[in-house]
Amino acid sequence: MAAATAAAFAEPKTKYDRQLRIWGDQGQAALEKASICLLTCGPTGTEAMKNLVLGGVGSVTVVDGSKVEQSDMGNNFLLDAECLGQSRAKSVCSFLQELNDAVNAKFVEESPLALIDTNPSFFSQFTVVIATQLPERSLLKLDDICRKANIVLVAARSYGLTGLVRISVKEHNVIESKPDHFLDDLRLHNPWVELKQFAKSIDINDKDPVVHKHTPYIVILVRLAEKWADAHDGRLPSTRQEKNEFKALIREHMLNLDEENYKEAVESSYKVSVTPGISDEIRQIIDDSSAEVNSSSSDFWVLVAALKEFIANEGNGELPLEGTIPDMTSLTEYYVSLQKIYQAKAESDCLALEHHVKDILKRIDRDPDSISRAYIKTFCKNARKLRVCRYRSMEEEFSSPVLSEVQKYFTDEDYCFAMNFYVLLRAVDRLAANYNRFPGIFESEIDEDVPRLKTAAVSVMSEMGMNGAPLSEDLITEMCRFGGAEIHPVAAFIGGVASQEVIKLVTKQFVPLLGTFIFNGIDHKSQVLAL
Repeated sequence: MAAATAAAFAEPKTKYDRQLRIWGDQGQAALEKASICLLTCGPTGTEAMKNLVLGGVGSVTVVDGSKVEQSDMGNNFLLDAECLGQSRAKSVCSFLQELNDAVNAKFVEESPLALIDTNPSFFSQFTVVIATQLPERSLLKLDDICRKANIVLVAARSYGLTGLVRISVKEHNVIESKPDHFLDDLRLHNPWVELKQFAKSIDINDKDPVVHKHTPYIVILVRLAEKWADAHDGRLPSTRQEKNEFKALIREHMLNLDEENYKEAVESSYKVSVTPGISDEIRQIIDDSSAEVNSSSSDFWVLVAALKEFIANEGNGELPLEGTIPDMTSLTEYYVSLQKIYQAKAESDCLALEHHVKDILKRIDRDPDSISRAYIKTFCKNARKLRVCRYRSMEEEFSSPVLSEVQKYFTDEDYCFAMNFYVLLRAVDRLAANYNRFPGIFESEIDEDVPRLKTAAVSVMSEMGMNGAPLSEDLITEMCRFGGAEIHPVAAFIGGVASQEVIKLVTKQFVPLLGTFIFNGIDHKSQVLAL
């Protein structure tokens, strides 16, 4: 029995091994609790859902009222000839279940448009709704439904050689934003007592070549920064000239030119000159009105409120220490000692923040233990990288876009094609609403559809406040030639982007798209428009 239990526990870790290295156990647990709804299982939606099912989401529900047609054979890899005439939702759901039997896959044979109009409460059961290939009118209605229910909406669309992905949710908070490049949190500009004491215990003038070549650069910088400050009225190097002089001071202490630890010290010398305090981004978060918490506040904002108190008290203007150090040339015993010093300081800061969390929870009449220690620890470790993402509703974007941004995109040579595609993707819906078909469906009518599409596009631009803005005649013609087709390579790409964003939103790791993602397959460009 014990062996069987251990095997059952180990199986998901083996199955999801590679992705666990990216978003960890917490991220995977969030995925396995998530319930995803897909509206329209054409190639774009199917590609998105395939990625999520392979990733191990808890459950998926496919909504589509269509039957499988011959045209589905050429662009939807989850359908085959045996599916012809059958329910598309049922067929896709069956194949999705085969990809990962741990996922609960369900289907609803109903038109997504009808479901939006007649049963809005249906969507409240999901974590995320992925809406693919929906016309603008239905998308606006769905967005309103999801925002009222605090459900995340991800809209995705592929159309010929272009496509878009747009996230809509009132607020999304990210603790583990995992930026590509971020300065190590070493506090060399403001070392605490234990770090200073450890640095002083090591003689950086020791002539023993082994010791000298393996003194960690953190120790070298702490000692020499103190020496510099003593000679400069307590100031650390700040100007370019002073920083160069400080590098020269480091080099003066080298015994040989091949001492890697001193080279690391020179390369990392700028870390001594880090501006103390917190960044403007974090200041904006802790000063946000949501940090004035009450009983209905989310755990994230309770932690932000606690962070504000920590900064003002134990932190002395600084955030909690992360507690990790990078690899460096060092004797093993020195490196291990440094690790313990940083970890102890981080643990101390975390405990202090935890006390503030419990005090705040008591003040707002909530259980002091309702926020787990693991969550607080993760918050402390990532306190410098917090992000708050707020999204305008689609109605707001469509009716009152940020005019300065619209003008910038239209006049920017690099962004104008993306802006043109954005307008034209909205214009084809208007034309379809009037003629019950997309432009270019019938080759014989392409010449007539081009001016019709241009008229619709001019109307969209007029509503955006961009009367007379340049619109590419070539792109208008291309949009008509697309004929509303979902080309599989484009659908796979757009579906891949959509599923990537869903994973970010569900795991609350990495920063999701903060605008409308536009794919330009003609020029092989992807850009985000913040409107």
